[in-house]
Amino acid sequence: MPYLLALTRYSYTSNKVFFECSFDESKFTTSIWYDDINLNQLEFEYGKELVDKLIFHIAAFEINKLCSLKPDQISFGPLSRFCTSAFKILWIKVFKEVWGQWRYENNLPNYAGPEFLDSALETPAISAKTGDVGVLAFCGGGKDSLVVLKLLESSDENYSSLAYSHSIYGEPQKQHTLIDGLLDTCSPARRHKQWVIEDFTTSPVLKLGNPNNVKTLCAAETPASIFAALPLVLAFGYSYLVLGHEKSADFGNMVWDKTGETINHQWGKSYEAELLLNSYIKANLIDNVQVGSILKPIHDTLIFGLLGSHEKSIVHTHSCNINKPWCKRCAKCAYVWINYMAFLPIDLVDQMFGENLLNVEDNQIWFKQMLGLDLHTPFECVGQPEEAQIAFELAKLKGIKGKAMDVYTANFSEIDFAPLIDRYLAVDEHHSALPSELLKKPLSQMYKVSAKVRLDLIRLLLN
Repeated sequence: MPYLLALTRYSYTSNKVFFECSFDESKFTTSIWYDDINLNQLEFEYGKELVDKLIFHIAAFEINKLCSLKPDQISFGPLSRFCTSAFKILWIKVFKEVWGQWRYENNLPNYAGPEFLDSALETPAISAKTGDVGVLAFCGGGKDSLVVLKLLESSDENYSSLAYSHSIYGEPQKQHTLIDGLLDTCSPARRHKQWVIEDFTTSPVLKLGNPNNVKTLCAAETPASIFAALPLVLAFGYSYLVLGHEKSADFGNMVWDKTGETINHQWGKSYEAELLLNSYIKANLIDNVQVGSILKPIHDTLIFGLLGSHEKSIVHTHSCNINKPWCKRCAKCAYVWINYMAFLPIDLVDQMFGENLLNVEDNQIWFKQMLGLDLHTPFECVGQPEEAQIAFELAKLKGIKGKAMDVYTANFSEIDFAPLIDRYLAVDEHHSALPSELLKKPLSQMYKVSAKVRLDLIRLLLN
């Protein structure tokens, strides 16, 4: 008998969306709480059908994490009337790309996802009202979020922020407190908050509810967060959903020999995903909102260079997905630490981390992978091997020593840094889904800092 993933029920109150789904004999729930919108008011202004349509998309991109259990079929039950051909094309593409890593980890090269049991006719997009603030900037609390907010502020762009907590990252209030600490050093017009509370990723499902014996779980977190932000667009009239996804996210971790495809842990943050989601939302949901990243024109190397004038804010950043703010034992912590050491004052980084991560045994595999010395780069949100090599060389010139530095020195005695400086400090102004009028001033700031960092790196690395 085929395994069915099904949306079994949903509901919403003034500030909460709830839905339940089932797989085999197990049921799981998700609640998304909003701190300052009234969904009943949105129903009054735009109609129940539109609110249901948004909830369908929110639910669909939240429950697709259950596809990690390898269902044969999928049905959206009480919201199946929104399962159109355009939606299926989007959902299948997201599944193929985001779950590429999962298929590799579970040796499932031929699994294309569940069969849809629902079908529906297309319905047109609507136009949202226009509000007094145009930009809603996503803020996860990391260095990318900080750079985005500061670029908006230096451009005199009025913006609001959106922070969300998720069950998988631990206690919700701790997550919001950490992000609030960063936002206290910035100037958003409004601070929106979401709480995502779910019981799938935090459950023992791999041990106790796993009939297909898969090894890992996966979730389309970025697409899910974009759809979950759309009620705020209706409520406050935002014209732009601004992300902090860099050009480095466009490149994969490896090429899988069994399929020939590029596996990219960060595909959901890629330019391809940005264009796909943006066009779908405008054509099918809200036609006067634009989704895109201000940082998409630049690589991580320049982003770390842009941090230099924001030292008071940097101490409030956090990027760890294991134990916030920093577990100091994961690929993300290791990557951010070596780049902070490369581009920021050592005493500032020591204040944040308190130890030399180069000597931590758990981190040796991460440093090896990020330098390009293993089968693939870490399945995390990190840059390309050449960006890590630049960071290691800059840290070495500062006198930073350790076990992983010895590995770097032994394997990279001669690097031609000139082409790497050109590549990773370049600004590709056409590489963003955002309009030129919003990007003009941020791009000017990027060019200015790029020129300064370029001169610094030439002086340090080419002499």
